[in-house]
Amino acid sequence: MPQLTEGQKAPRFALPDQDGKTVSSDSLKGKPAVVYFYPKDDTPGCTTEACQFNDNLQQFQQAGVPVVGVSPDDAGSHVQFRNKYGLRFTLLSDPKHETMAAYGAWGDRPGRGEGVIRSTVLLAPDGTVQKTWYGVKADGHAAEVLEALKS
Repeated sequence: MPQLTEGQKAPRFALPDQDGKTVSSDSLKGKPAVVYFYPKDDTPGCTTEACQFNDNLQQFQQAGVPVVGVSPDDAGSHVQFRNKYGLRFTLLSDPKHETMAAYGAWGDRPGRGEGVIRSTVLLAPDGTVQKTWYGVKADGHAAEVLEALKS
């Protein structure tokens, strides 16, 4: 799938979280929201990225911006990942990669084959795409997203 562009209507989704509750794009409307896509729970890059979002979570919350992580992992894996690192934000499961594909976060990765393209989408309160990042470097990314919220 092609990457999303700023101003485009964000694809709708409804995915289960770590507790088995459905979280939808509709439930995020009315406020900005960060939806980030990552390959796998408890791997070095994904752990760095998640922990940095968690370390900055209070600033996201003060700005009224929820952070939601999405990977192909199941709820059990998400629970273990959250517990191991004290993560306090929602993790969603997309085992069929449908939401990832719709957001441009699933596809060919040069030299690595098909898989998750580490990506982040900042959703505007009206459900459109405010900003995107594709091919993200995990370390320092949460601070980059936080900075974009300030501008």
